[in-house]
Amino acid sequence: MKPVERSEILDYLTYTDRRPGIRTGVLGAKRLRRIVQGPLTWLFENRDTVRYQVQEMMRVERLVRESDIEHELKTYNELLGGPGELGVTLLIGLDDEALRDEKLHAWLGLLNCLFAELPDGTRVPPTWDPRQVGTDRLSSVQYLKFDVRGQAPVAMVCTNPDPLLPERAELTEEQRRALAEDLA
Repeated sequence: MKPVERSEILDYLTYTDRRPGIRTGVLGAKRLRRIVQGPLTWLFENRDTVRYQVQEMMRVERLVRESDIEHELKTYNELLGGPGELGVTLLIGLDDEALRDEKLHAWLGLLNCLFAELPDGTRVPPTWDPRQVGTDRLSSVQYLKFDVRGQAPVAMVCTNPDPLLPERAELTEEQRRALAEDLA
């Protein structure tokens, strides 16, 4: 996926003025790219979601220095997949703080149990930056990439046997079309 370029970013004052309309569009894009699988929420990233994140950081932090804006662009563009890949933000959400702490320790190897399932049944494992995973605890936010070879997955799969983690989350036809557009 083509990275978001500096020329596509508004200054934070102009963005603030246009934010309601932009936000509505991005929330629609996120809705199509959000798959919930028990406590796991997969948010497939695309250029719109990344551009929105950069704009939000600029607005909140009132960024105007080019070096700061370029840093945000570089950081958030890393969420996008390369050719044939999909980038995903994985959110692990458990409301109960004690249970969340327990599971983030117990699920340390969770990333090795996750797959995107392709139409032919092939299960593609994710790649991730090993710096995201601690030695004794998993972070509740993970940034993954799936080399889906240009194909929209039909399901997200988790092979961890914990009963809190459903094995499958099927993607709707609408979600698959959105991801296919991102891959095109």
